[in-house]
Amino acid sequence: MQEAIRLATESVAAGGGPFGAVVGRGSEIVATGTNTVTTSLDPTGHAEVTAIRNACRALGDFKLDGCVLVTSCEPCPMCMASALWARLDRVLYSADRNDAAGAGFDDRAFYELFTDPDAVWPTPVRRLGTENRTAPFDAWLAKSDRVEY
Repeated sequence: MQEAIRLATESVAAGGGPFGAVVGRGSEIVATGTNTVTTSLDPTGHAEVTAIRNACRALGDFKLDGCVLVTSCEPCPMCMASALWARLDRVLYSADRNDAAGAGFDDRAFYELFTDPDAVWPTPVRRLGTENRTAPFDAWLAKSDRVEY
């Protein structure tokens, strides 16, 4: 945890956001990440996503089972979904969403969107039904050498 907090603090000095993350396996640090949203002009450049991407490259796999994500702050819904997709064994965090909100990073409304079925989303999301909507899935199912995930 101390490494994640150190990375987050150094990220601020380097012009990034105040978030750091470490992916570890056993006692080994596999990869790290810091928040690069403003420095890379990438809204997905959160520390956790960056650490997950770096860990996948380091291990040569898109699954991180056997690994733990340690992050300086509670993961936002995007980062938590990324951790789930990566099949991490566990996620540990220090500061929480309220601590982040106190520093101007208030994403509490995003958490509520996923828990309140009556929430009004700031970005409209609607399904557009088309006749060939399952064509990509049909192609996937027909592919004999597909890699399941």
